[in-house]
Amino acid sequence: MSRPRLQHLLAEARSGVLLFSITPPRRSATEERIKEIAEVTLDRLSALDLDGLILYDIDDESDRNPDERPFPYLPTLDPAHFYQGYLSGWRQPVIIYRCVGKYPEDQLRDWIADAGPDVLGVFVGASSGSKQVRTGLRRAQELRAEVRPDLPLGAVTIGERRDEHLRMLAKQERGASFFISQVIYHVNETKNLISDYFYESRARGVEPRTIIFTLSLCGSLKTLEFVRWLGVDVPRWLENSIRHSPDPLAESYRQCVAIANDLADFCEHLGVPYGFNVESVSIRKAEIEASTQLAKDIAILLNARTNRLP
Repeated sequence: MSRPRLQHLLAEARSGVLLFSITPPRRSATEERIKEIAEVTLDRLSALDLDGLILYDIDDESDRNPDERPFPYLPTLDPAHFYQGYLSGWRQPVIIYRCVGKYPEDQLRDWIADAGPDVLGVFVGASSGSKQVRTGLRRAQELRAEVRPDLPLGAVTIGERRDEHLRMLAKQERGASFFISQVIYHVNETKNLISDYFYESRARGVEPRTIIFTLSLCGSLKTLEFVRWLGVDVPRWLENSIRHSPDPLAESYRQCVAIANDLADFCEHLGVPYGFNVESVSIRKAEIEASTQLAKDIAILLNARTNRLP
């Protein structure tokens, strides 16, 4: 028996989903370079036991933080264009992020209408309340309900926000059927969120939806600085472990596996459906290879815990 497709797993709120996430190539890349990146990406993904691929939509988030950005903002290809034009060899479903504030309503409506049968969406709101947007998050959710209510829709969740469980339930009411977390380093904040979401769902008589936890390796102090700039809470003890390790990438890898096991234990204890997303956004070869190996190890973890069929 083969494993059901991602859309089915998420519709039934089943545990065991494994995703892998990347950013499209830079918009300034040549056609030849884009094709080369796509070919290498498909070759790397073919060795992994995945349920789907995430393509991020990158936006300038300088409004979120007045401090200097550790890495410059470099516009990337539209993820839907990269998928349609260069990743035709990918046979599994793809989740396309949409920073909805970047798009006029008509353009967003057209994308929703034309999304193929193996496309799922995640709508991302503005990075701050002061940012000027072309389409607001709620309006984007309304467009999907009007144009393609059958388009599987997910939402981002951020464990550091105290009222995040209430935001999740509000998004769920507006059509979100799964959640993908921001990068997780602070496991206690995430467990607080899971607990709040579970008990509030039970109080309302609502079934919890699958939460997919994002794991991302941190191979350098500059990457750690960037993660913090983005608003991710990194516990001091974990920062110390990475900062003082002779091999920060190996230490980060060890911590990601520990976080995955901890969250799996906690979700199984409560009965909250869960999965993992391994993020690979670095251009450093060592980090790319380590993220691929991490996805293999997380697949083994999920296969053992959730009777996930290979």
